[in-house]
Amino acid sequence: MQVSPTNPVFTNVESLVVKVGSSLVASATGGLDTVFISRLVGQLAALRERGKNILLVSSGAVAAGLSGLGLPQRPSELPLIQAAAAVGQVALMQIYRQLFKYYNLTVAQILLTRDNLQDRRRFLHARNTILTLMKSGIIPIVNENDPVAVEELNLKLGDNDFLAVSAAQLADAGGIVILSDVDGLYDRPPGVSGGKLVAEVRELTPEVFAMAGVSESGLGSGGMLSKLNAARAAGVADIPLLIANGRQENVLLQVLDGKPVGTLFLPHGRRESSYRQWLSFGRSPDGVVRVDAGAKKALSEKKKSLLPIGVKEVEGEFGEGDTVAITDLSGQEFARGLSNFTAGELRKIMGVNSRELVGILGRDCDATVVHRDNLVVLE
Repeated sequence: MQVSPTNPVFTNVESLVVKVGSSLVASATGGLDTVFISRLVGQLAALRERGKNILLVSSGAVAAGLSGLGLPQRPSELPLIQAAAAVGQVALMQIYRQLFKYYNLTVAQILLTRDNLQDRRRFLHARNTILTLMKSGIIPIVNENDPVAVEELNLKLGDNDFLAVSAAQLADAGGIVILSDVDGLYDRPPGVSGGKLVAEVRELTPEVFAMAGVSESGLGSGGMLSKLNAARAAGVADIPLLIANGRQENVLLQVLDGKPVGTLFLPHGRRESSYRQWLSFGRSPDGVVRVDAGAKKALSEKKKSLLPIGVKEVEGEFGEGDTVAITDLSGQEFARGLSNFTAGELRKIMGVNSRELVGILGRDCDATVVHRDNLVVLE
């Protein structure tokens, strides 16, 4: 980690994804914070004047719909959450449309679910749609399709942080700015005295993850941990990601001017192919495969495929071709890929030599659990 006097990474980007959190968009008393949204739109319009392509990922639909349903706070029941999202999305898009129209800018709503991104063909269709809109000078506004999503809303936190990375991958964006109600990452959890803002992170080590605090806003569903995971996903796509306080005056303009704002997460300069980006974070893992130290070294350092002999434990139920998270024995995920076996088959063959597979399973099969071509190392 280093402190940099300037932040020139975003000055020359052609396309930028801006994600804004619920704690900024939604009013603490219910409904939408129209003053904040108006200022946000003004900044985005100024970036368009500079020739930047903009894609906005906006939270706030659930919070915006609470008053319409007569709810004093975010409910815990999934049907009520989805109903609030359905009401709130209308209000959210209406105000964005009106405010952008003042600057003679047209917006388009893109509603995505995890299923849209897990299927490779749908991923490409969404990509083509977004690129066509941006090429036409239209600002896509992306949000999770909360009224129909189930897994994402049911105790799964921070999806819009992750959705911003997926949107950046779809749009071939050169940078991601996540606007929150905090200034960035501190070297200790917010609220602990003596914490200092970390200006730049070059490597997401366990020590960096230990700095993540818990969001105390009742409106959001993210927290710093989800933003760090988003930064890790952005690194796979070789996209710089910045976390900044959305209430700081003209924060987006400061970012594009190279001012030292927030916390910048720098990628390693190794951009994975579109397929490997999708494989890494476009799909939710259907199960977990724990491997020994030898297998981890073979995957991480020697760029080998995963063999059954290195597998020590299998969690969850998944089918052939499903996505599995690959972890070390401590449970730390370091790779992800497509399994050549079902979970039941893998439990039968884990720890054995590949030569024994036919005898155990009674059929011809691949000698690898996850082939190198369908595997991405995340570290």
